[in-house]
Amino acid sequence: MMAGASGGVGFGQRSSSSPWDVVMELTKLAQERTTDPLMWAMKVSSSLTSAGISTPSLDLANLLVSHICWDNNIPIAWKFLEKALTLGIVPPMHVLALLSTRVIPKRKRYPTAYRLYMELLKRYAFYLSSLIHGPNYPKIMESIDNALHLTQIFGLQACEPGLLVVEFVFSIVWELLDASLDDEGLLEHTPEKKSRWATRNEDMEIGNNDGIQVKSTESQEAMQKMNTVMAIEIIGECFRNKVSTRILYLARRNMPGHWESFIQHLHLLTGKSTALRNSKNISPEALLELTSSTRRVLSRECKTSSEQRFHAVMASGSLISSAGQCHGTSRSALWLPIDLFLEDTMDGSQVTATSAVETLTGLVKALQALNRTTWQGTFLGLWIAALRLVQRERDSSEGPVPRIDTCLCLLLSITPLAIVNIIEEEASSDASDSRFTGPRNEKHPVGKRRKDLVAGLQQLEDYESLLTSPPSVSSLANQAAAKAMMFLSGLSVGSGYFDGISLNDMPMGCSGNLLHLIVEACIARNVLDTSAYLWPGYVKGCTNQMPRSIAGQMPGWSSLVKGSPLTPPMVTALVSIPASSLAEIEKVYEIAANASNDEKISAATVLCGASLVRGWNIQEHIVLFITRLLSPPIPEDYSGPESHLISYAPFLNVLLVGVSPVDTVQIFSLHGLVPQLAGALMPICEAFGSCAPNVSWTLTTGDEINTHTVFTNAFTLLLKLWRFDQPPLEHVFGDVPPVGSHLTPEYLLMVRNLQLVSSENSTTGQSKSKRLSRLASPSDREPIAMDSFPKVKQWYRQHQACLASTLNCLVPGTVRQMADSLMTMMFRRINRVSQPMTPTTSGSSNSSGTGIDDFSLRLKIPAWDILEAIPFVLDAALTACGHGTLSPRELATGLKDLADFFPASLATIVSYFSAEVTRGVWKPAFMNGTDWPSPDKNLANVEQQIKKILAATGVDVPSLPVGGNSPATLPLPLAVLVSLTITYKLERSTDRFLNLVGPALSNLATGCPWPCMPIIASLWAQKVKRWSDFIVFSASRTVFHHNSDAVVQLLRVCFTTTLGLNSSAISSNGGVGALLGHGFGSHFYGGIHPVAPGILYLRVHRAVRNVMFMTEEIVSLLMQSVKDIASSGLPVEKQEKLRKTKYSMKYGQVSLAAAMTRVKLAASLGASIVWITGGPSLVQSLIKETLPSWFISAQGSEPNGGESGGMVAMLGGYALAYFAVFSGTFGWGVDSTLVASKRRAKILGAHLEFLASAVDGKISLGCNKATWRAYVSGFVSLMVGCTPNWMKEVDVEVLKRLSKAMKQWNEEELALALLGISGIAAMGAAAEMIIETGY
Repeated sequence: MMAGASGGVGFGQRSSSSPWDVVMELTKLAQERTTDPLMWAMKVSSSLTSAGISTPSLDLANLLVSHICWDNNIPIAWKFLEKALTLGIVPPMHVLALLSTRVIPKRKRYPTAYRLYMELLKRYAFYLSSLIHGPNYPKIMESIDNALHLTQIFGLQACEPGLLVVEFVFSIVWELLDASLDDEGLLEHTPEKKSRWATRNEDMEIGNNDGIQVKSTESQEAMQKMNTVMAIEIIGECFRNKVSTRILYLARRNMPGHWESFIQHLHLLTGKSTALRNSKNISPEALLELTSSTRRVLSRECKTSSEQRFHAVMASGSLISSAGQCHGTSRSALWLPIDLFLEDTMDGSQVTATSAVETLTGLVKALQALNRTTWQGTFLGLWIAALRLVQRERDSSEGPVPRIDTCLCLLLSITPLAIVNIIEEEASSDASDSRFTGPRNEKHPVGKRRKDLVAGLQQLEDYESLLTSPPSVSSLANQAAAKAMMFLSGLSVGSGYFDGISLNDMPMGCSGNLLHLIVEACIARNVLDTSAYLWPGYVKGCTNQMPRSIAGQMPGWSSLVKGSPLTPPMVTALVSIPASSLAEIEKVYEIAANASNDEKISAATVLCGASLVRGWNIQEHIVLFITRLLSPPIPEDYSGPESHLISYAPFLNVLLVGVSPVDTVQIFSLHGLVPQLAGALMPICEAFGSCAPNVSWTLTTGDEINTHTVFTNAFTLLLKLWRFDQPPLEHVFGDVPPVGSHLTPEYLLMVRNLQLVSSENSTTGQSKSKRLSRLASPSDREPIAMDSFPKVKQWYRQHQACLASTLNCLVPGTVRQMADSLMTMMFRRINRVSQPMTPTTSGSSNSSGTGIDDFSLRLKIPAWDILEAIPFVLDAALTACGHGTLSPRELATGLKDLADFFPASLATIVSYFSAEVTRGVWKPAFMNGTDWPSPDKNLANVEQQIKKILAATGVDVPSLPVGGNSPATLPLPLAVLVSLTITYKLERSTDRFLNLVGPALSNLATGCPWPCMPIIASLWAQKVKRWSDFIVFSASRTVFHHNSDAVVQLLRVCFTTTLGLNSSAISSNGGVGALLGHGFGSHFYGGIHPVAPGILYLRVHRAVRNVMFMTEEIVSLLMQSVKDIASSGLPVEKQEKLRKTKYSMKYGQVSLAAAMTRVKLAASLGASIVWITGGPSLVQSLIKETLPSWFISAQGSEPNGGESGGMVAMLGGYALAYFAVFSGTFGWGVDSTLVASKRRAKILGAHLEFLASAVDGKISLGCNKATWRAYVSGFVSLMVGCTPNWMKEVDVEVLKRLSKAMKQWNEEELALALLGISGIAAMGAAAEMIIETGY
């Protein structure tokens, strides 16, 4: 009885004792009797069950660990703990967490306990599946968090169990690492000098109190060394084990700051640890390899061979990997979107509110990610695309808008600045690594991108044909080459050396090319240094041929920098020679800002000279300086009722005239200064338009100006910044603001304000933001709105009303008087006097002897008052002409007189007649050569040439009439407008006014019925014969405005040409050359050369009436291209024959890899067209509406059976996946630097919700199942591999649903990778999936 009673100690005392007292008594008794651990464990389990306590028990774990540490640190107690773990009555992970907090700090005092702890760690730490599937999983992880203080240490607020698992595994490895460093005295060498973990006992350890076995000091030290080796080997095992290493990868990706510190400690261990070198199981090199950031942890291991091959092609990224010889898939095809973007940017009739630098930066980063290329290859592709643009322009036809300077701006200023952004982004990322708290991409070595830039530029030497300089800049290229030669010869390099140097002074062989200009542009922006001059073959002449001095140098930039005044000869020299350094142009800016009035004018003249157009190395600074100078400060001693701007009239006028040429405005647009420029022009318009021209100023040229002159120049320049002739909301769709050409004054001011705010708040350190902040004065940083300019706002509202509806018959008295005066001036040569508002006959004669100056004396009133009256004048005059009381010639002459007297009136003339044409209430005007100018001389020829252009490109429009006997007619307002324009002489003084009217006239005629545009083209081709080819080519766009089928045909030709599916000789090879050709020229037997389809599309796409249909058509063309690629253009019979062969993985004669490569090219082309045509808005429509609708709707007789049909369907799915991701990256970017990226989260989230719902069966699909599966897996795979930052913006629950679908499709690795890159919010789910799958 006594034995039985003792065997059941405590069971009869439950009513008075707690269950834990019973367990403790059982344990002590069993310990005294050395009871078998299994028997002890069974009794404890039975006791807990009887007490209603479930197992595994957290409290029992606490009890046993506390029992051992440290009063019972004996073998039997450790055996009891081990048996409790084996039988599962205590949670292993909780026990390990408790032991780590007690054992590791006292490992030197209790080395055996430390050894036993590590043995338990090796046995249980890698078996996490029982943890997440066991009972009380959340509660266990919460207890582990409480024991180890994980939330406080890692600073992650989310406490979901899966996230705590990651932190727990990471903490165990880190504790062992720091303990090992401490054991070898290396912890003091870490930046923190200590561990964040309790790896060291703060109390003094005296003697050896290890209760398991008393050892000598030597034995204890030996065990400690063995323990250190064992701890290091466990660290290595954690990085070898598939489960733990993937969990640690999650920590690396989502806790980079902590990981960086961990890796620093690890590198210290691998570099200095004796224990690691003594290990037989792991070496320092092996441990470094296991923990390397380049080690692939989440690799793609597809389950089927076909999926393996598809994903292999997708993962390779390169379009030249396995199909380099395939049509259209040369290296250049990788960068096709850049070629298209640069060519589209060349449209001089368009201005944008965003910088081409920012857009190009985002595009280049997107393509680098999607193509999986090195930065060296990316930079090389970018340079080649920009060089191709310049070479295409060399042979282009002459037109009203000069293009070569815009080309060179893109090559030598915009492209280098985009590269600067990319390189600075790397430097900024490296500098902020220690402060980084969110997920990031893998860190690159410092300066890696800069080195890749050097390597890419050196490769350009292999493309000699692309480096030939245009004749207009060959002298500048030669100077750049001479500068390098001069550097190598030991002479000091300064621009003053070239002041007055002629080509005759250059040594033989000192001929430069575009590479020399590119290198100088990069050196000026500090992404290269003068070591580039030492590149093999860069300097082709002999350095000893350089003349040591040049006699009789002309005054130039060096003289100015040394302090010479801006004398007239100096100004003449500086206007014709671009500045080469920022110091030179800053000197001019200081003079313009602070010197006397005359010197200000001279400095402004210099700024707007060659330096503005061809000072590529500092162009971004020059446009900012000019913009800043257009807002001069209020003088301290100024007082008066008028604006202080009036006193700056001559100075401002020089600046306004200097930046008015259309190609110069384009340079401001490329640099993103249009909003800032608009913000500077509005105060000038407000001030000068409110003053009567009572004061005049005489310029150094002898010309006289007044307030009307300055107002006209500012006002017409302002109007060029937005499409004033069209309703402000035209073509705007969706819930996004206007983009591209669809700008309004309000929108420009809004962007201007946002730019200044972002420049102040920017933490990226990008160069543009820093420059804006540096140049902006405190007043410039203040937001401005239209309400700040009441006169501008009043005119704009009147302008909008004029476009929207007919004029009100009730004319205010003062406006009526002004209108009468204007009409008297306009029609003073007519032998009848115009009565108020209505021309009638009169007996007056000989009015032609009265000049405009006589009337200008009577019209000395503010410009805004004149503009207010002009619509009523135009309405009365057009009505009189329509009723026959005013002849067309008289009307045209009167309008020309009005425009000569007050050129700003052209804006109202254009907008009024544009509105009247669209109303369609006027009778047609017969262009018979009597009343109106006649186009009959070459109208039929123009129509025939337009049709030839279309036919040569592959567009057939059967309904397009050519010739005919009917007389040529135009709507009356349009006839008036074109008659006015052809009265202008082509002079520099009138260019800026014609360039204001010209685009509006062209857009208006494009929207009119055929053959209005050919008639206008004929009239202008007769006037300027050298522009004939350009005019006819431009006129062809009217066909695409009226005929959607022509747009589809052109798009189809673009696809077949790019992919090499076209049988014509011009495009049989496909690729960039076939799509864009060599520009537009007329060197084909004296006639129109076949226009490359891409060039034609880029010139006409803005004329497409409804761009919304484009996405559906491009999807359709993409899917047709997939079928053509798969069949390789073979007949159906041969396709069937080849499909039945043994090697059915080939379609026609193209391998699957080659087919995938061409599919990717087709997708990039389609995405480029969508993005260029409609910007982020159309991309949004594609992903939010078009693609879901396509998948839901039935897709006709889509192949479902057979090897070929199934593979074509899969190819179609992958094509759509590439198409969607390409479009998204172009529109939103791969990161968050673009403004448009703010809309990405909403649209992407909606699309992924659609995917998840369809996968869950909540949405019925009509497409082929293989297509759908390929699209989903392809889309997710591309996001995982190319756009990981996108995933952090998506709801985690949606990602979990998609991940579940990937698992069901045997895409476990893809499912895991999807969660793994999705940020901290998805880290817990990713960890649980890793544990569940076991790898």
